[in-house]
Amino acid sequence: MSSHHQKETRAANGRKYADLIWSAIGGAIAITLALLLVADRNSPFVLFSLGGSTVFLFVLTETEAAQPRALFGGHIGGALIGILCYQIFGDALWVSVIAVVITMMFMVVTRTIHPPAGANPLIMVHHHAGFLSVLNPVGAGVLTLFLVAIVWSRVRPGKKYPVRWW
Repeated sequence: MSSHHQKETRAANGRKYADLIWSAIGGAIAITLALLLVADRNSPFVLFSLGGSTVFLFVLTETEAAQPRALFGGHIGGALIGILCYQIFGDALWVSVIAVVITMMFMVVTRTIHPPAGANPLIMVHHHAGFLSVLNPVGAGVLTLFLVAIVWSRVRPGKKYPVRWW
């Protein structure tokens, strides 16, 4: 391997690590704010799906699943489906299964596939959630992550988030 190639490789690795550190700091700020804003101290796992969304917004920024349509559509759609299923059928195991399958189909049909949001129907059924849960914790948490991701991507030159708005 030539010394020129080794220098290029080291420089590329250095940029990769700098990007990773930048993403980690942004992700830490975003999830901290989201958890402080909407965390339910009695059942903090209501927001577990936001952890996965943080990975998409700060590491997998350019993927279709990280774009606003998928982020908001997946989370809000999955939460609404879970709430509706619970409100209509109760909290039996089969209700959770149906809620996830309907959410999966919803995300494909509406082009709002955001894998972390697949947890929302389970969370909503398990917690016997009401419709206001769509606003808080789901909407407020997702909006917080989204706004931090936009600001964070503009502070540093290079990649901008979102890549596509719709």
